Amino acid sequence: MANSVPSTIDPREAAHFGAMAADWWDPSGSSAMLHKLNPVRLRYIRSAIDGHWLGEESSFRPLTGKRALDVGCGAGLLSEPLARLGATVTALDAAQENIAIARAHAERQGLLIDYRATPVEQLDSEGFDLVTSMEVIEHVTDPAAFVGALAAKLAPGGLLILSTPNRTPLSRLAMISIGESIGGIPKGTHDWDKFLTPEELTDMLVKAGLEVTDVTGLSFDPRKGFTLSSNKAINYLLTARHAGG
Repeated sequence: MANSVPSTIDPREAAHFGAMAADWWDPSGSSAMLHKLNPVRLRYIRSAIDGHWLGEESSFRPLTGKRALDVGCGAGLLSEPLARLGATVTALDAAQENIAIARAHAERQGLLIDYRATPVEQLDSEGFDLVTSMEVIEHVTDPAAFVGALAAKLAPGGLLILSTPNRTPLSRLAMISIGESIGGIPKGTHDWDKFLTPEELTDMLVKAGLEVTDVTGLSFDPRKGFTLSSNKAINYLLTARHAGG
């Protein structure tokens, strides 16, 4: 049975994020930092899509006809834009509270998204053209197993895009010492010891049969806000595909 498959969800993490569900879509609420990150993430994802599926650069809906899986979707900050880009979206989250908020918000927007409070390891579907998981892997119990589960859901010729904090002294300062005190990030959101370096995450992906095609830093510029950059010291985005694909 599907529910006998082990899950990498940490119940404490699920409870932490579920408690923030009610104001997830409030740009000045507990998820304010995610609202600031989202435009930069989308810029990166759109660039990766255009580079992977050539010929769609000028399309408003480059994911038309493709299936997308958003793992750790929260209340749908990324899932909804993926749907607007044309994808048929399945979105998973560990917290039922988040899924309820996500479903209600998508309905008000007129978007059809298959939201499920289901661990990716127990999802009874695969062959997704695009798999995304943003700021999630640092919250699971077994990152390597989680990566393996993501890879198993990816269709041949598909694209996997992740984002996560790097484990550096600067990320500890920026995301925990400052971010969780005066930066608006809820206390207890991050455990620095669970952050992964790009090298560690790349190794996990390679062992799961994928190859990394891009790693780009996510930096903060006081004048411009969050930007894509070569500096990976705080946070980074990563693109992978099946090895040889």
